[in-house]
Amino acid sequence: MRGAAAALAVALSTTLACSRGASASTDDTAPGLARRADVRPGITVLLEDSIHLVRDKRIGLLTNQSGLDEHGVSDIDLLSGERARAAGVRLMSLFSPEHGIRGTEDRTNIESGIDERTGLPIHSLYGATTLPPPDSTLRDLDALVFDLQDIGTRTWTYVGSMIYSLRAAKRNGVAMIVLDRPNPITGAMNGPMLDSTLANPDDPTPQRPGRAYALYPAPLRHGMTMGEMALFFNDALGIEADLRVVPASGWRRDMWFDQTGLPWIKPSPNMPSLTSALVYPALVAFEGSNLSVGRGMPDAFQRLGAPWLRSEAAVELLEDLELNGVRFEAEAFTPQNPTDRKYGGQRTEGIRIVVTARDRFHAGRVGAALLWAIAQTNRDSLVLRDLTFDLRFGSAAAREALLRGDDPDSVIDRDVPAVQRWRERVRPYLLYR
Repeated sequence: MRGAAAALAVALSTTLACSRGASASTDDTAPGLARRADVRPGITVLLEDSIHLVRDKRIGLLTNQSGLDEHGVSDIDLLSGERARAAGVRLMSLFSPEHGIRGTEDRTNIESGIDERTGLPIHSLYGATTLPPPDSTLRDLDALVFDLQDIGTRTWTYVGSMIYSLRAAKRNGVAMIVLDRPNPITGAMNGPMLDSTLANPDDPTPQRPGRAYALYPAPLRHGMTMGEMALFFNDALGIEADLRVVPASGWRRDMWFDQTGLPWIKPSPNMPSLTSALVYPALVAFEGSNLSVGRGMPDAFQRLGAPWLRSEAAVELLEDLELNGVRFEAEAFTPQNPTDRKYGGQRTEGIRIVVTARDRFHAGRVGAALLWAIAQTNRDSLVLRDLTFDLRFGSAAAREALLRGDDPDSVIDRDVPAVQRWRERVRPYLLYR
């Protein structure tokens, strides 16, 4: 692996052409278990150490409510503020991803508009799906600055926004500067992998819609930061954009977000907490089913349910598996105004996923176990939209094996060698120890 100094030099100045066992008895999900670090996100490093990257430049900014410094001040304010203006920085326009510039929209076809505070134009990059920046919005810029919070799961569409933006920047001769942030659920990597026949990293076209949530044959929990993924995809996809990555200072790969000292801002409307972000990859595939993933609840993505679910029977099977780092509880819930329109206002029999040891929690194994147990107990009631499920979980083969009753651990174990190959392939692009 590159040393820290070499990695920093690459980032700033070079364009790159768990298995079963007894659960732990202690709860390491709570904040403050380790000394909180003084992590500085990329926006702070840019302004304090690397202002030359934007000095005297006309820039656009692709961000949302997660683009903040360690004090909670937004990138928009910082890059239009006194320090930036003193360096000749001219913030010309804003770009917004899925959920909009403030992260409050949970719908498609988000409109462009004007930012009330700055008067800058906001170009929405989310229509029926994730979109690239139109060439017309980049022609008067010298650089496009990108700062969005990833959550460590390959289904997160902000990575698609980054890849599409890299291509647009390359087409228009615009530099792209990625301001890095921690991976909130650490640098751990585990499967299942996305089947290469399902992946589509290409820009969307009328003939072939994009798949910003299923871009590349990567593990479900990819273990990288946005900056690291920018370096990797710029190279692996042959984009060759004029890319600079400004690393976050003070982050380590084993560090959870609540150990960074940075404020947790919901990166999307249904991601209320770090625990939801950790469990999310285990449940996201069930968006393609007739089960609720807890949208409309204050702890979205920490429970799974439906009015027809035999939750106690399913929990009994799940507990028999003795998965590491987690326990399951039968608990009814009632979603309120869920944006997925599943069971709003209805009593929903549910399975609550309780993380007991987050360093041992394996989202892929938990997701596989849930599908297996629900199929065992409620097969006649369970409805899956197969492709929707597969694009998020990873493959038709894994889904079919679990539905026919194959051991869920064995299904996940089949991808362990592929995850190891991924780890080795991305190692040259990792910026943090």
